[in-house]
Amino acid sequence: MSSSVQIPSAESLLDNHTDPEPVEIVNARSKSATLLVCEHAGRAMPAALGSLGLSDDQLGLHIAYDIGTEELARDLAQRFECTLVLQRYSRLVIDCNRPLTSSQSIPPISDHVVIPANNGISQAERDARAAEIFIPFANVCEAEISKPSVRYAFSIHSFTPRMDGFERPWDIGFLHRHPASRGHELVARAREAWPGMTIGDNQPYSIEDETDWFIPACAEQRNIPHSLVEVRNDHLLTFEGRSEWAGRLYDLLSRFMEHCDATDPKPAT
Repeated sequence: MSSSVQIPSAESLLDNHTDPEPVEIVNARSKSATLLVCEHAGRAMPAALGSLGLSDDQLGLHIAYDIGTEELARDLAQRFECTLVLQRYSRLVIDCNRPLTSSQSIPPISDHVVIPANNGISQAERDARAAEIFIPFANVCEAEISKPSVRYAFSIHSFTPRMDGFERPWDIGFLHRHPASRGHELVARAREAWPGMTIGDNQPYSIEDETDWFIPACAEQRNIPHSLVEVRNDHLLTFEGRSEWAGRLYDLLSRFMEHCDATDPKPAT
């Protein structure tokens, strides 16, 4: 795996007295074989950026964060007693699951909503967002997944039920592309465990170098079983719904990892 990400020095963005740290590590001392990451958990805004020119209602939409994922990921981390890396800032400030070279890293428009403060920004402003939000998150992810104890990695996301006029039928999707992911086995186990649900295999998205960071840059580089997990966000609107899905995923992923251990017990390198 490459060394820690670096970019040139940038103008300061975050206020150390008022703005939260960009990264939270839950169960930092865990020796669990499982690593969880939640790139779109938060929706904080740096005070210097205000609301990016958006209304409160717009900042409550899926364009700003992955609805329900912070609570879902925390529940899973508690059940697995594993490390969870959470990103606290809105994906509209900078998307921590996009490479810095991606056109979607700082989106000028998202799901047909124009982001006023993201249009016409300078390179210095881009560098500040990258240096103070993306880079700390990326470096923590690289450090955590490099730990010898980590043998599985799961990225927790949610998706909107409707996009571009299309009703998305999937209850949950598992995204994967690398043979080491064993993603097809995970999908097969999900379909067996949940016969009444619509399970997406690389739906509603697929892993791409342009539109994904953690899976290509971290999980695939470790050559370990992994998946980006996408839960339809209308399942995660209530405490009961999030708890139910945490239980389902805990059972499914536990059985999947037990199967992987039994069939390929060699430690990752």
